[in-house]
Amino acid sequence: MEKEDFRTVDDTIRSSYRKKAIALIKKGVKKGEVANLFGVNKNTVSDWWKNYEISGNSGYKSKKKGVKSEDKKLLSIAQEKAIQLMIIDKMPDQLKLDYGLWTRKAVKELVEREFGVILAINTMGDYLRKWGFTPQKPKKKAYEQCPKKVQKWLDEEYPAIQKRAKLEDAEIQWADETGVRNNCQHGRSYAPKGKTPTKMSMSKRFSVNMISSFTNQGKVKFMIYSENMN
Repeated sequence: MEKEDFRTVDDTIRSSYRKKAIALIKKGVKKGEVANLFGVNKNTVSDWWKNYEISGNSGYKSKKKGVKSEDKKLLSIAQEKAIQLMIIDKMPDQLKLDYGLWTRKAVKELVEREFGVILAINTMGDYLRKWGFTPQKPKKKAYEQCPKKVQKWLDEEYPAIQKRAKLEDAEIQWADETGVRNNCQHGRSYAPKGKTPTKMSMSKRFSVNMISSFTNQGKVKFMIYSENMN
């Protein structure tokens, strides 16, 4: 039987399915067979059984998702807006928090520090979803970059480079260089407190470098080379 997306099924039907599934499990039917019968994942049936064991017959009912009404009262509208503005305008370290990026835990600590309100980590996640915040990989921007100079280069110098390239039938290459060394170690390893772990590695150092460039049309050129290090 094709598995069904329960998010699209009416709550009454979902509750009925759960009740029938629990009854079959009580009769000795295996959870995998019940899952196939109702067209759902085996883990879903296991969750139904766990909810029944914890909540009894009330475990049949669907639980509402999102921020609970009692949780909504924990932060006022003004407090919610204040937290949102802080997250948008600053990074955690700029607000003297021990985090590099905004996570649920970081926002939770910000709320507690600013307003003395303690939220569960899952509740904090509900608030973030309600605000329209999603986890994203941040863009990198150099502190040294001067936006005005960059824009001036784009508006004045780069058009001249484009014009010259066209006259000389040349390509504009955007180049960068990167390298890897065998003695570079950025990671961490768990170990008992006071007993620093030892990582075996070669005493001889070496590196591999690559210089590459690409054009606006997507043409890529690269070269790999190494340097002997004493």
